[in-house]
Amino acid sequence: MSQTMRGTLLFLLVAGLILATGVLQSWNSALLILNMGLVSAIMALGVNLQWGFAGLFNVGIMGFVALGGLAVVLTAMPPVGAAWAAGGVRMLLALAVGAGAIAAAIFAWKTVAPGRKRALVMAAVLVVGYVLYRQLFDPARAAIEAVNPTLEGYLGGAGLPVVFSWPVGMALAAGAAWLIGKTALGLRSDYLAIATLGISEIIIAVMKNEDWLSRGVKNVNGLPRPMPYEVDLQNDPGFVEAATGYGLDPVTASTLYVKAGYSLYFTAALILLLVLAQLALRSPWGRMMRAIRDNEVAAAAMGKNIKKRHLQIFVLGSAVCGLAGAMMTTLDGQLTPATYQPLRYTFLIWVMVIIGGSGNNFGAVLGGFLIWFLWVQVEPLGQVFLQVVTSPLADGSPLKEHLLDGAAYMRLLTMGLLLLLVLRFSPRGLLPER
Repeated sequence: MSQTMRGTLLFLLVAGLILATGVLQSWNSALLILNMGLVSAIMALGVNLQWGFAGLFNVGIMGFVALGGLAVVLTAMPPVGAAWAAGGVRMLLALAVGAGAIAAAIFAWKTVAPGRKRALVMAAVLVVGYVLYRQLFDPARAAIEAVNPTLEGYLGGAGLPVVFSWPVGMALAAGAAWLIGKTALGLRSDYLAIATLGISEIIIAVMKNEDWLSRGVKNVNGLPRPMPYEVDLQNDPGFVEAATGYGLDPVTASTLYVKAGYSLYFTAALILLLVLAQLALRSPWGRMMRAIRDNEVAAAAMGKNIKKRHLQIFVLGSAVCGLAGAMMTTLDGQLTPATYQPLRYTFLIWVMVIIGGSGNNFGAVLGGFLIWFLWVQVEPLGQVFLQVVTSPLADGSPLKEHLLDGAAYMRLLTMGLLLLLVLRFSPRGLLPER
């Protein structure tokens, strides 16, 4: 069987699973799986750019996804005027002083001759900069977070249309990736993985604890949406009449309408990214990146700047992950920093790429849909399976209760088992790189 035919059948299988969910469960569930599958496919595509194209082992995916979510707050939420009046200008000045201190330290490192003098100059610049930064930052933060902390307590955003937050999320993640890459891309393999994992945890810690920025663990609710709220549709006489004409309950019709609208937005974004990724893969640049991945020594001998190319692909892949994070937060309608966990936003994305096919853009997309479907459906299906298996056992049996209580872990067992089977029988993934 040709790979094209194999890929077509696998995508039809995934489509059939989603349609079966709509028929057997509900179309709301099917559309929700579709939307999150689209977002997951974009995340997997971003990781595939880094690993499949260049062999960069990035375990900080969670941090870039979270930055995309933060971009929605900073872009779409209206500014909190009282917070800006209380400490907004001082906060901006504090951040400028902090950035200036870092820039001055870098300048000293480059201009002062190596030796004790350079170390003393850098230490003096950093200490003075830190003291000035804290003198401005601490009172500004306290003043901002004291403004109606139950509902606000942060600066808010720019009040722009929420769709603008998607490119902003890409830019924010790309900027962070550039800063990380300038220092961490000199590392290789497991060292790069440890560095990126640690940095992603730092990003999440900042989002959880800096209430002035994103309300921390208090969350930001009621984010603007590109689609109308369901309640507004249910109060629209024209929509209610149209839903009734199709024989649908207005509540169900409104949720289907909103989810279907998101599906169109996300599908357009995925298709655009997939086309660009394919063009990049087949271009001279893409062939060069794969040559660097396969043999860095030979590529360097041919005059290629390895670190520069790695930085390019690291920034591009992280920007795609930032876009996915912004899309997901837009879909959720809220930013909840505490929900960003490595299991969901790093490990699961790597499983998607490995099972789909590292180095194959269509394989990454396939893995995103398939693994997300299984991640959602395995637990309820596992509950039904265990109920059937344990039905001969008496009610109250310790073994029966233990097995039924373990249904929540079926998804983890399934992910591990599926990963082992694919690595054993198709080590290059379901759709291998050509």
